[in-house]
Formats: sequence, structure tokens, C-alpha cells
Amino acid sequence: MVFCDTTPLIALASIDRLDLLHQVLGDIAVAQAVAEECAQGGPISVPALRSLAWMTVYPDLPSDDAMILDLDRGEKQTILLARHHGGDLVVIDERRARGLAEYLGLRVTGTLGILARAKASGLIPSFREAAVAMHDQGIYYSRGLIERLAERLGEIVAN
Repeated sequence: MVFCDTTPLIALASIDRLDLLHQVLGDIAVAQAVAEECAQGGPISVPALRSLAWMTVYPDLPSDDAMILDLDRGEKQTILLARHHGGDLVVIDERRARGLAEYLGLRVTGTLGILARAKASGLIPSFREAAVAMHDQGIYYSRGLIERLAERLGEIVAN
């Protein structure tokens, strides 16, 4: 079971490729907190998660775990639910939350990992172009990381 946090959903929706999540990872689970964060709206519109046949929304769990208290609600619930349901993978971008999820024994990937898998599978023509398009929508990732991943995927920069 794959659990996804809010930021990857917003990032992929920013380039109208939320479908990549499903195409790369199959069915996706999210916490109620994540569904609510996406529904609040903002500059980037995310479709109603409950309307997606491949998305399941799980009720939030109570928590008093001191290790995750300083995470935002969506990150906290994503990690809690993945641990509770024996999640195979967590899709989360925020560095602190990723580190904690890994510390707790969860496998982690992020939005750029989804794009890399999509490129490797031939689902998108260019990892770099997709990452830059997200940046143009206000989604920021390390430019150095984008370039390193693009090079690993065989995308050469024209000089």
C-alpha cells in the first residue's frame, strides 16, 4: 500500500499529471488530513481525491507520538497511517518528514522520484521539462538535484 502526502499531489496537479502517481505506483492511499488540505484550494487546484477511482481516503488516527508532533497534520497522518497499515511506500517531499519516515522504517520517495520513474517508463518525454514546469508553477526543488537526476536518466544539457 502506498501512502501519499499533500505536496506531491499539488506538485503533480500543477502540471496536470496527477495521473502519473497512479501509473507509476498503482492505487494510492491518503489521510483525511491530506484530502482536506487539497480541498482547501489555493493557487493550484487538486481534483477531489475521493472522486479518483485509484485513490482511497483513510480516517486520521489519534497521535501523541512526540517524534511526529512538530510535523504538519498531513505529514503526520501520512506517516501514522503508513505505519498502522503496513504501507510499502510513502510519497513525501518535506525533508524532515522524509527523514523521520525513513527512521521509522518506511520506504520513501518524493515527487521527483515519481517523475524519474515516469521518465524511465516512457510515461513522460522529459524529466527535466516536467520538473521545470512544476517550478514555473511555484513548486520548488533543488536545481542541483533536478540536474543530477536528469543526467542519471540520460537527459543531457545542450550547451
